[in-house]
Amino acid sequence: MKILFCGLGGIGQRHLRNLRELLGDELQVHAYRVRGQRIKLRDNLTVDEGADLEQDYQITVHHDLQQALAQQPDAAFICNPNALHVPVALQCVRANVPVFMEKPLASDLEGIAELVAEVEQRQLPFHVGYNFRFHPGLQRLKALLESGFFGRVLSVRSEIGEYLPNWHRYEDYRQMYAARADQGGGVILSQIHEMDLIYWYFGLPKSIVTHGGQLSHLQIDVEDTASSLMRGVSSEGSFPILLHQDYVQRPPVRSFKIVGDCGYGEIDLIVGQLRVYDNDGKLYEQDDFAGFVRNDMFRAQAAHFIACVRGTEQPRVSLHDGLQSLRLALAALRSLREEREVALSEVNIHG
Repeated sequence: MKILFCGLGGIGQRHLRNLRELLGDELQVHAYRVRGQRIKLRDNLTVDEGADLEQDYQITVHHDLQQALAQQPDAAFICNPNALHVPVALQCVRANVPVFMEKPLASDLEGIAELVAEVEQRQLPFHVGYNFRFHPGLQRLKALLESGFFGRVLSVRSEIGEYLPNWHRYEDYRQMYAARADQGGGVILSQIHEMDLIYWYFGLPKSIVTHGGQLSHLQIDVEDTASSLMRGVSSEGSFPILLHQDYVQRPPVRSFKIVGDCGYGEIDLIVGQLRVYDNDGKLYEQDDFAGFVRNDMFRAQAAHFIACVRGTEQPRVSLHDGLQSLRLALAALRSLREEREVALSEVNIHG
């Protein structure tokens, strides 16, 4: 299988390692590269000193995207900065190449309508990289929710906080995509996983109001703190969803909690523990996911995408799904900017 990589930073190299493990010698690696950095990273994002990324993975490098697409790759992994996702994806799709696109889909809605039309016309596999959909604890929480275990949902609380300079120790945090407005950075878009979980569990909220901004002493030009209150909607009425995101907490926190009138469940994604309580407040189940490691999500996701390319599965996170979490993030950014509640109907690809 011939795979084209557009971006080989931390996440691109993670996908590459997993594909090599899954496909072995069957994998042929091509890359469209602009900066051409040859640093090779380990799974824990430390630098493999003395190693050469391009040589070790036998990567055929192209400095022109059309030249790379002329090699007729079986699929493309788009892992470059958020603001560059759509232009590269459009060229891949027009070359009839299935696409795995890292989250978020983009940093704005420019070109999205055109991309949707091209993908639909060609019926190409297109998967957006929300790896937490492959986490066993989050899958279990969703199964409980769908079974009606929690009863009527009364509230949802999600929090993610992690210190930005600790993300990639091998590079200056001020130059990372997540720290730069011109590359689609900022805590809302960079930590969009939780917005995808909210959409996956409950559908798109009706509205959102967000407070925060660039509040810390980090040397960045994007928001580092955002607290959003959303109006979730179900057949039984509306309910509040609270999401907090930041670039400053040490140690990191990452949790998701569903409160219903028949019980509640909470997962701590740092510790790796799911706890579920029944209507009497008694512990109903607890799972520490023995043997599970973070990369298991990414490996399962990569195996799923390979199956999509081979035609045996359909993308679990489609282009349409990726668009909904982007709409939610853009609504949060608009609320932050305009200091008002924003209806999700205001943010769509048709203006």
